[in-house]
Amino acid sequence: MIIDCHGHYTTAPPALAAWRDQQIASLADPGVKPAQADLRISDDELRETIEPNQLRLMDERGIDLTIFSPRASFMAHHVGGFETSAEWAAICNELCHRVSTLYPERFAPAAMLPQSPGVDPATCLPELTRCVEEYGAVALNLNPDPSGGHWTAPPLTDRSWYPIYERMVEYDIPAMVHVSTSVNPAFHTTGAHYLNADTTAFMQLVQGDLFTDFPTLRLVIPHGGGAVPYHWGRFRGLAMALGKPELEDHLLGNVFFDTCVYHQPGSDLLFDVIPARNILFASEMIGAVRSVDPRTGHHFDDTRRYAEAAKLSEEDWAAIREHNARAVYPRLDALLKGQGR
Repeated sequence: MIIDCHGHYTTAPPALAAWRDQQIASLADPGVKPAQADLRISDDELRETIEPNQLRLMDERGIDLTIFSPRASFMAHHVGGFETSAEWAAICNELCHRVSTLYPERFAPAAMLPQSPGVDPATCLPELTRCVEEYGAVALNLNPDPSGGHWTAPPLTDRSWYPIYERMVEYDIPAMVHVSTSVNPAFHTTGAHYLNADTTAFMQLVQGDLFTDFPTLRLVIPHGGGAVPYHWGRFRGLAMALGKPELEDHLLGNVFFDTCVYHQPGSDLLFDVIPARNILFASEMIGAVRSVDPRTGHHFDDTRRYAEAAKLSEEDWAAIREHNARAVYPRLDALLKGQGR
């Protein structure tokens, strides 16, 4: 089977964005603050947004299951304070759970956290717990920059993040390190901020010794790892200069990369540089790049085509498309086994 480890609910019904707009307006005028109960989205409305979009493309591309989380750019942790983020996360996580309930063999839920700039990450633990225990979340999205492109948070190796890691280890659940919207005009959200964050997160991990404290913690760096595969020699050299072990020993027991790379040469580079055991199939459809590449006649985000054209061994392709995801996401593996898959 083919498991897409990187999907977002980018096609949610318009009522969700309208509710969010009202929530944001209430930060200036508390009198217009909406209640969670004001948001009414029926199961039929969910089906109408999923079936002609994500499900249609999954069927066309032969993708069996997608790990499905709230829209990354909508997380917007910089908006308001912790209470704002907590309410917003609860609503978005519930919708992804409902989609996975409507299509239990096609989607598995992943949770966003109610992060907020300058707020103790431990405040995210109740929502994390609820999503795992009540919604069956198989993964988390962890934003290393809740400020929206200004990078005011400490590095991921800082002990302030440890309460989240401790709970992740307890639940044996991984996190995708994924930023949200950039409000810094110097960084385009999907063209710069996302890829900057992937690269920055990796370098933070190179500099630290996080996995000495958490040897079973697993982090997925999306978008092919940003600049990481392209500059693997630089990172190896920097690790040496810092007195760290080789990257394979220092990080690759715990850090994984997805295949959200949208052209053949970039995908080939990822497969050539990063060991197959550290790569997870993903497309991020329907996401940052939704158009058809005029040079190929296929969608940029049809990443299966790149993998199949890369001349991977059948063993490596099987690992990338399925087996690695089952190992990195044990709760997903249990879910699939419960379904007889």
